[in-house]
Amino acid sequence: MLQIYAPYVEQTTVSAEYFAPSPATFAARMEALQNTFPVLVYEEEGEILGYAYLAPAFERRAFSWDCDLSVYVRRDARGGGIGTKLEGACARIAKELGYRRIYSLVTGENAASLAFHERAGYHIAARLPEALFKSGRWMSLIWLEKEVNASECAQAFPRSLSALPASFWEEL
Repeated sequence: MLQIYAPYVEQTTVSAEYFAPSPATFAARMEALQNTFPVLVYEEEGEILGYAYLAPAFERRAFSWDCDLSVYVRRDARGGGIGTKLEGACARIAKELGYRRIYSLVTGENAASLAFHERAGYHIAARLPEALFKSGRWMSLIWLEKEVNASECAQAFPRSLSALPASFWEEL
């Protein structure tokens, strides 16, 4: 997964990170999510071609119904529907767990990601001009959102991954 992510960090403005994380740091990030949020990997013939995960969108308890999506597809495998499958699976999981909205942050220069998210049903919630500085220039940040449950979902906090039955995972 880190081999997919590192080129986005080091060669593009897709990620706001300046340097790719170490393998230990990257693994710790994924492990920190595993009990609460999905970390999905797309493989073909034993080769990882993409991954996606949901994470907390904000820290405070009142934001418990919001989550943040990240999707990365190996650059030579883009355009084959892998990202769409990963996003769709994450959205189904978020809905089933009881989240209301999925957010995603996209740099203003990343037209492909913006189009991808809009095709998946996200809409622009905000544009933040000159919100980040990378590669020697200021860039805007586009904040996208997708509603997966109605406001009534707040009658209970989102469930943990372990609450999903085995049949859900088999159908996914």
